[in-house]
Amino acid sequence: MKYPRLLSCWVGILSTPFFALTGLAQEPLSNAQATLPTGGQVAAHINSRDEGEAVSRKLSIVMRDKRGKTRKRETMSYRKYYAGEKRTVIFYLAPKNIRDTAFLTYDYNTPEREDDQWLYLPALRKVRRISAADRGDYFLGTDMTYEDIKLETRVSTADFNFKTVGNCDVDGHPGLHIEGTPKTQAIARELGYSKSLSCVDRQIWMVRQSQFWDIKGALLKTVTIANIDQIQGIWTQQNINVENHKTGHSTSLSFAEVDYQSPVPDTMFTTNAIKRGL
Repeated sequence: MKYPRLLSCWVGILSTPFFALTGLAQEPLSNAQATLPTGGQVAAHINSRDEGEAVSRKLSIVMRDKRGKTRKRETMSYRKYYAGEKRTVIFYLAPKNIRDTAFLTYDYNTPEREDDQWLYLPALRKVRRISAADRGDYFLGTDMTYEDIKLETRVSTADFNFKTVGNCDVDGHPGLHIEGTPKTQAIARELGYSKSLSCVDRQIWMVRQSQFWDIKGALLKTVTIANIDQIQGIWTQQNINVENHKTGHSTSLSFAEVDYQSPVPDTMFTTNAIKRGL
């Protein structure tokens, strides 16, 4: 997505029997509900939500395979908005074998301009540019793609058409169900998604749960956002849980020490910075 329309983890993310399985209750639209916001209006609310000018935070990542084996990662991330773009950088702190790996992204406000993303791999001592064709690849062993990481709590109006399909509820939080469909088959192939369905809390305009289907139409993954609280006056997600239904793999992300008030220097968001590390 292109930031504001306007977009702090991170985030951001995807038949009657299906709803019963996932616990995401849906009610179909009735004539009385015809005045519900359109999918485009809901997406605009999500993408215009206040996220502060800048943020720093610690992020812990736990990946679990279908046998229950876990791998843990500790990172530090920073995000900052500029006049025409959003910049985000993630530095890996632990474990030792991937320490100093770093990811940098520039998310431009101009739809015609392709976003810039770079990955620094210390073992190769090289910064690798992530092309648009790679944005649907999974990010460093997690169940989130490069595009998912970039979007954080936003939705991509550049890539998807959205429509409101009913009401929903997640853990007692009433919301609106919006369905996202890729605008072209090329975008669907790039992202690896044929459809998304998200329950959006209409009080704070944050997605609380999303499902994504792969390009063959099979349910791929469920993303659940938990522990959304106000930090320094800004609604903030503190836990993201991603379940991959095809592989049995899962990823849990936990945010800590979230700080919207301390300055984040511009020099943090450069390819030299990700090579240099923290």
